[in-house]
Amino acid sequence: MTRRAAIILAAGQGTRMKSGLPKVLHPVGGRAMLDHAIDAAEGLGCERVIVVVGDHSPEVRAHVERRLGTASVAVQDPPLGTGHAVLAARELMADFDGQVVVTYGDVPLLKASDIEPVFGDALTVVGFEARDATGYGRLLIDADGGLEAIVEHKEASPDQLKVTACNSGVMAAPSRLLFELLAEVRNDNARGEYYLTDVVALARERGEPTRAVFAPEDAVMGVNAQGELARAEALFQKVRRDDLLASGVRMPAPDTVFVSWDTSVEPGAVIEPYVVFGPGAVVRAGAKIRAFSHVEGAEVGPGAEAGPYARLRPGAKLGEKAKVGNFVEVKNVTMGAGAKANHLSYLGDGAVGAGANIGAGTIFCNYDGFFKYRTEVGQGAFVGSNTSLVAPVVIGAGAMVGSGSVVTADVAPGDLVLARAPQTAKPGWAARFMETMRAKKAAKG
Repeated sequence: MTRRAAIILAAGQGTRMKSGLPKVLHPVGGRAMLDHAIDAAEGLGCERVIVVVGDHSPEVRAHVERRLGTASVAVQDPPLGTGHAVLAARELMADFDGQVVVTYGDVPLLKASDIEPVFGDALTVVGFEARDATGYGRLLIDADGGLEAIVEHKEASPDQLKVTACNSGVMAAPSRLLFELLAEVRNDNARGEYYLTDVVALARERGEPTRAVFAPEDAVMGVNAQGELARAEALFQKVRRDDLLASGVRMPAPDTVFVSWDTSVEPGAVIEPYVVFGPGAVVRAGAKIRAFSHVEGAEVGPGAEAGPYARLRPGAKLGEKAKVGNFVEVKNVTMGAGAKANHLSYLGDGAVGAGANIGAGTIFCNYDGFFKYRTEVGQGAFVGSNTSLVAPVVIGAGAMVGSGSVVTADVAPGDLVLARAPQTAKPGWAARFMETMRAKKAAKG
């Protein structure tokens, strides 16, 4: 296969987002739009991925360096158009001989499979059939099927405005040809910018082949404002929900379920209404996530159940047929097969053995204000309601903790521990107290 590289343009100001967060770092499906673009480039087998950033956005540069390294960053300063942005990557591409595709950091729904047809010997543009072509550049296709020109909306004739084939901005060409053509682009236009689209006409003048391939309109949508970001999120969610349903996941109200880019739900699992998955969630076959639960960075094992109103935080792992009930929060705790915490508990940092039972109102007291500590509950242990387990602490296998206890030391396997004040009875005290108080209240009218 011919060598491939990608240049991702991410130097825009993003002023229409009206946000302190750089535009390309806004998330879709819990992942920055720029990362979606990088994913697509890597999915195409691009051996080199260059991201063009603006000097105004150090956050974007730092994001790229963390993921790809400093050698993948090109800086466009000042911003002088899309053609100028691609030229900013020329030095980093000087030793590359192969196909180069130009994509955008604010087009989060474009997948590798949508881009794949763009590669070939010709300079190729990705187009789309627009439902409403207003404002888009038109692709003019000649009688032989070649791309004759890209005409901007404001410069199109009445006949050209009837064309519904529009330019997405994504383009590929042999690296040598692309940079030679860009060197010829001029900025003699109203905005004084260097446009990438001008290379099509320059290639035609040279007699180089040009063509267009097409992708779905939704796949190539760009995000420039918060409303468009919300629309991209909605489209992302619909596609992912449909994929899950098609795979055999049961969702009675799929429109109320929200997933992340990497959510994994195996066939046969049940997801009830109003469930939210953050990044890193895995749900195994036969598991059930009940309504109004939140799962992030957690794994729910085969046949296990969480919710309703459960919160599984990063590091939570429910074993086979384990159960976490209503208003239970689990963080960095592994629950063994058949273990249960059915009501109103916080389990943080530790492990619960197979078959153990955690009573309502139990708290793993894992934090002293400086460090986190672990709580270990052994296999088959029983922890009574309204119990505080002050970590680090170990409850042995088969041990029992009486309700209302505050446990500060390890409990041996098979032992019963009661860590509460003795109950004291005062015969007749309550009756005498109530009689006295009623009399006082009556005296006051």
